[in-house]
Amino acid sequence: MVGNNSSKEKTKEKKVSGKDTAGEKKLKTKEIEELIVELAHAGNTPSQIGIILRDQYGIASTKEMAKKKIEKIMEEKGVGSELPRDLLNLIKKSVNEHKHMERNRKDMVAKRGYQLTVSKIRRLTKYYVRKGKLPEGWRYTPEKAALLVK
Repeated sequence: MVGNNSSKEKTKEKKVSGKDTAGEKKLKTKEIEELIVELAHAGNTPSQIGIILRDQYGIASTKEMAKKKIEKIMEEKGVGSELPRDLLNLIKKSVNEHKHMERNRKDMVAKRGYQLTVSKIRRLTKYYVRKGKLPEGWRYTPEKAALLVK
């Protein structure tokens, strides 16, 4: 920052460290991992699990406490979804757009949005097949997407 003009200063919110939190329960890494697996079996996404751990258990940062991210722990324990989270979110979006298109056949703006979403899904699919996160012959179809979302 140039100059000493205090009206232009920006404050940056600092993330609360796992060690400095006042009301934090001291849980061991193994206990945190068990909690994550239990919450994942209850049907929570990794972001929902992080919020629950923060609000109910006082764990400010799972990465600092357990030395791993929530998704990595879920992957190691075998409770994560078989599809990457970003791809699954796009598939959910495409299913909603497809339902809208069935009800509103003349909505061309929605049709274009659906086409763009499907295009993103196909590009991501190619990437994940290359990286080995999806099987070689995996293809997107609206029927398969509807089954995945349910």
